[in-house]
Amino acid sequence: MRTLCASTLIGEFFVIGFAGLVAMKDDGLSTGTVWAVSGTAMLLSVVLCGVITRPGGVQLGWLFQAGLLASGFVVPVMFVLGLVFGALWWASVHFGRKIDEAKARFAAEAEAS
Repeated sequence: MRTLCASTLIGEFFVIGFAGLVAMKDDGLSTGTVWAVSGTAMLLSVVLCGVITRPGGVQLGWLFQAGLLASGFVVPVMFVLGLVFGALWWASVHFGRKIDEAKARFAAEAEAS
């Protein structure tokens, strides 16, 4: 699960950076504000890669997905990208758990024989 979820979060790292570039075009936002928020979100996406397997890591990932979706109020295309990455997050968690279960089952079978 860790690999799939981390891949999704790293993809979001780049998307957030590009969204920051788009948000800089908004006259109502200062460059410092845009990069403080974008930079914090980018850092959070990398930190989440490391804590994804710890208790509450997946739930923090879901909160991150909600924040990414909410960023659509500033950069409207983020509504679409937030939905796409939310679906990727769900798939990463869902299929990642199935892969982890299969690996554990194969390891137990190999150990037993």
